[in-house]
Amino acid sequence: MIYVDNRQNKVEASEKLIERLTEVIEFALKEEEVNMKCEISLLFVDNNEIKEINNETRGINRETDVLSFPMLEYEDKKVFKDMYKDYKFSQSDFDGDELVLGDIVLSLEKALEQSKEFNHSYEREASYLVVHSVLHLLGYDHMEDDDKIIMRSREEDILNKLNIIRG
Repeated sequence: MIYVDNRQNKVEASEKLIERLTEVIEFALKEEEVNMKCEISLLFVDNNEIKEINNETRGINRETDVLSFPMLEYEDKKVFKDMYKDYKFSQSDFDGDELVLGDIVLSLEKALEQSKEFNHSYEREASYLVVHSVLHLLGYDHMEDDDKIIMRSREEDILNKLNIIRG
């Protein structure tokens, strides 16, 4: 289940956008071989709130586009399908019958700004940021060049399969 909480009023979070982002999340999970019921919280915030959260959680006092808060721990260079595909989780990892994967905090204000900057649609930018964040929830990272190449490839592959293209 994807829980959506719109905590901002600067950019419209239409039902169409919420449905699309939910579809994107569910597709990304399927592509990453997450074959169980999962829970992800998707929070829409503005630039001020994401700046506050970024400062509180990462000690970085500036706006960002998306933050990911995974609930599972990953070994270096391992992702969900490497570590947890056939794993027997404890009941504390679940909310009811859903595995809790974590939270996505998305600045819709920043997504709109970046869509203009990169000259593509707002839906494409928000979708990209959500895929990026889901991959973080599943253990992907981009701190090292080789990891960044893998993560970017997965992002583009998922978006292309959904026919969400640049431009």
